[in-house]
Amino acid sequence: MRKLKVSFGVIIATRNIFNSQLAVDARKKVLDKLDSMGFEYIILPSEETPTGSIEGYEDAKKCAAYFKKNAEKIDGIIVVLPNFGDELGVVNTIKMAELNVPVLVQACDDDNDKVDVKNRRDAFCGKLSVCNNLYQYGIKFTDTTYHTYSLDSKEFTTDLHRFAAVCRVVKGMKGLRVGAIGTRPIGFQTMRFSEKILQKSDITVVPVDISEILAAAEKIDDNAPEVIEKVNDIQDYGTCNILHKGQISRQARFGLAVENWIKDNNCDISALQCWESIEKNYGCAACVTMSMMGEKLMPSACEVDVAGTIGMYALALAAQKPSALLDWNNNFGEDRNKVVCTHCSNYPKTFFENEIEIGSLDILGTVLGQEDTFGAIKGKVAPGKMTYFRISTDDTKGIIKSYLGEGQITNDPYGMDGGIAVCEIPNLQNLMKYMCKNGFEHHVGMVRGHVADILKEAIGNYLGWDLHLHG
Repeated sequence: MRKLKVSFGVIIATRNIFNSQLAVDARKKVLDKLDSMGFEYIILPSEETPTGSIEGYEDAKKCAAYFKKNAEKIDGIIVVLPNFGDELGVVNTIKMAELNVPVLVQACDDDNDKVDVKNRRDAFCGKLSVCNNLYQYGIKFTDTTYHTYSLDSKEFTTDLHRFAAVCRVVKGMKGLRVGAIGTRPIGFQTMRFSEKILQKSDITVVPVDISEILAAAEKIDDNAPEVIEKVNDIQDYGTCNILHKGQISRQARFGLAVENWIKDNNCDISALQCWESIEKNYGCAACVTMSMMGEKLMPSACEVDVAGTIGMYALALAAQKPSALLDWNNNFGEDRNKVVCTHCSNYPKTFFENEIEIGSLDILGTVLGQEDTFGAIKGKVAPGKMTYFRISTDDTKGIIKSYLGEGQITNDPYGMDGGIAVCEIPNLQNLMKYMCKNGFEHHVGMVRGHVADILKEAIGNYLGWDLHLHG
C-alpha cells in the first residue's frame, strides 16, 4: 500500500476588523495538535504575511504558491477560522493552489463572556461565508461535527482523524493501478467490468495472462532462498494441512511469481483468476497468496473481480485494516436480517482474529483432488463490527455505482466449511432488493469496524461516484 501517513496544508484565516491575535493563538494550537497526533503539515511561514495568517488576495497568492511548491506533500487542506476570517483569502488560496484535495472547514466557538469588540470571533457567521464561496467555486469540502467548536475539543480530534481517513481514501483512488491476473472464469459473467469507466476516474487496469505467471513460477528454483523464506512464512501464517511438503513449496513459488509481477508493473492491488486454470495447469490454489497480500493492505479479489478489489482497497484505506471479499451466500434460517457470507477462502489472517487452517479447497478439492488445490484459508470470522462496500461499473449509465453500510459479524455457529462470517444487517431484505434491482454482483468487500461515514464522504462527496447508503 502506498504511503499511509497523512500531511495537511493548513490555512489560518483572519479578517482585519477582528483581533488578529486570535489567529496567532489558533495557529499554535492547531500545529501543536497536529504534532501530537502524528500528522505532518505545510503552512505558510508567519513572517510572510502582515498578520502571520491569511487575509485577502496578496496573502492568498503567497499561500497558494507555497502549497504548490509542496504539492506532493499535501493530502488535504485544513481551514481554521479563529474569527470571521477572510473568505477571499481562503477560496483564492485553494483555487490558485490547484491541489484538488479534500478540504476541512473548522470554525471556533465564541465564549459568551468574551463578545466585546476586542475578543469577539463571529466565526459562526464567517464559516457560512467561506462555505458559500467554496460552493460558488465548485470546491468540494468537508464540514465538522458541530458548526463551531473549540480547538481544544474532543470533536476536533475526532474530526481530524476522520478527515485524515477521507484523505487516505481519496489519495489512494487517484492513479490506482489494478493488476488483472488471468481472465474471468467462464462461469462468472457477473464479474465483467468496464476498464474505460474506471479509467475516467484515474484507475488503470493492468492485465496479464495467467500462463505468464505460471511459467514464471515454474522457473523459480525450489531451493532458492526466497522460496525457503516464503515456505516458512506460509507455515507461520496458519496451521498447514498438507499431503506433502512439496505442496507448500509449489504455493510459495506461485506467490513469489505473483508478487514479483505486481511489483514490476507498479500495481497497488490485484484481482486473480483463482480457478480452475491454476489448479489444473500448475497444481495449487491461489487463496493463501491473495490472503497474505491482503494482510499487507494490498487486497486481491477472486474470479478477476476488479471492481471488487477496488472496493476492498477503499475499505482498507479507510480502516487501515485488512479487508476481505465475501459472497452474499446463504440465508440464516428465517432470520431475515442475518446472512451467511462465505468464501473458499482468501480472507486475510487478521480478518478472522482467530487461528486459521490452510488446506485444500473444499468444493474444487472434491472435483480436482486434494493434491492440486492446497492453499485455502479456513476458519470462522470472530464477531464484531463490520462495514461492507461494493462498487460496480454500470455500462448502460456510464458511471461507477456503489452501495455502503454497516452491520455486525455475529457469533452464530454455522456448519459450513471454508471462511464463514454470519452477519447481521438492519433491513437486510431491502438491501437485497436494491442490489437485485440495480444489478450488483454477488461479491462484497468487508472490513472490521465501522467506517461508513469516512467512505460516504470520500466516495460520495469527493470522488462523485453514485452511492447508496443503506441504513
